[in-house]
Amino acid sequence: MATLKDVAKLANVSLATASRVLNYDQNISVADETKKRIFEAARKLDYKTVKQRNKNVEKRLKFGLIHWYSQEQEIEDPYYYTIRKGVEDECSIKKIELTTIFRNDLEFMEDKLSVLDGFIAIGKFSKEEVYELSMYSSNIVFIDFSPNEKIYDSVVIDFDRAMQEVMEYLFNLGHRKIGFIGGLECIGKKKEFLEDPRKIAYKRFVKDKGIYNAEDIYIGKFAAEDGYKLMKEAIAKGELPTAFFVASDTMATGAIRALYESDIKVPDDVSIIGFNDISTAKYLVPPLSTVKVYTEFMGRTAVSLLLERVKENRKIPKKVIIPTDLIIRESCKKIG
Repeated sequence: MATLKDVAKLANVSLATASRVLNYDQNISVADETKKRIFEAARKLDYKTVKQRNKNVEKRLKFGLIHWYSQEQEIEDPYYYTIRKGVEDECSIKKIELTTIFRNDLEFMEDKLSVLDGFIAIGKFSKEEVYELSMYSSNIVFIDFSPNEKIYDSVVIDFDRAMQEVMEYLFNLGHRKIGFIGGLECIGKKKEFLEDPRKIAYKRFVKDKGIYNAEDIYIGKFAAEDGYKLMKEAIAKGELPTAFFVASDTMATGAIRALYESDIKVPDDVSIIGFNDISTAKYLVPPLSTVKVYTEFMGRTAVSLLLERVKENRKIPKKVIIPTDLIIRESCKKIG
């Protein structure tokens, strides 16, 4: 790349003269012929002044990542961690400055929200929280949640289709007593409870098949500890289902541990299917059959949607549904 020294040499003038002419210094007195020679030298060498270079540099975008979990909650359930990683990796590739704000930090970060070009919100939010975010920017993409598809962009998965595939698989293996272990989530300052769409789909399936039993549903938190406790509860109750759908691999890990301690073999005695396909699922004993959710891809997709909003001024909202895959390993068995 040509330097100011190269221009001055070609135009046969001093560095100071070349600099002042190219920067349109009104106080310099030089002949028009000299100015012409300097500008011609700069053109031939494709030299740009600092001002010209800065003018052509595109402003670096600043996005905010709003997490509905605290850092402690994220450690317990890696599902949202991998979504966050996808967002962070894509922003790094796109040279986008990213500010990550966890739920427990949100009230202390309000001064930073106003300088951001848009937000990616991971998780579930109340109507009041969605409204508060919209006060800072209309450029918002939600991941794993779609508060209003006529207004906001969102990236979600098709829970109904995923659950239909899971339940049909277990049913076709001969299971007629299928249990459900899941977690309870709440949103907003009022702690309003959200019903898991997986639980809704599960209940619809077993009712349609005439095998519904409310006693086979166990609800706690999305943590390994609760998976363990809930399975212990099911074992103590007796008449254990021959198969369980567990709404997260983390919970499934705890559930399998509880079965092992009671000398109940997976899959010989009880079949287990998890959800998410976390990195450790294939290393469990036995390797866990589960629903693979492309969490990092969800994060990357959200960044692309937000870029469309900010750079292309897209106004029509998009709702992107990411497909899932049922991963068959060794934790389920045909019976009957």
